[in-house]
Amino acid sequence: MLMHSRRAVMGLSLFGVGAMLLLSGCDFWPPALQAQIEQLHSEAQQAAADKALLQNQLNAANKAKEELQIRVEDLTRVNKEKSVMIANLERTIAAARERAVKTTKSSVIKSAAKPAGKKSVKPTQKPATKSSLSIKKPKPAPVR
Repeated sequence: MLMHSRRAVMGLSLFGVGAMLLLSGCDFWPPALQAQIEQLHSEAQQAAADKALLQNQLNAANKAKEELQIRVEDLTRVNKEKSVMIANLERTIAAARERAVKTTKSSVIKSAAKPAGKKSVKPTQKPATKSSLSIKKPKPAPVR
């Protein structure tokens, strides 16, 4: 029995010493392994720096994208407003032209109906150009 107890004590002692060595670790690293570890550390640091740089660039690009998206939305809204304004102006011009044509026709009919003996002397006017027609507002026809 004494032998068994000695072996048990010896086994437990070796196990304890082995556990302590494992827990304390070994501070000796071969030089080639140390160089590899240092190289891997420097590569990891460089990769982290590159990642941070790329993340900053990505954030800046996303911010610029958002600003441009807002600008596009504003320009789209302004474009729609201008399109509505253009359509309204075109309708106004068409209505003004119709009124001008009607007043011209009615004045031609009235002048033909006047007697030939009573001609009024009016200064001759230059024919109206297209740009002057769009600028001048015709007077409304007299109400009878």
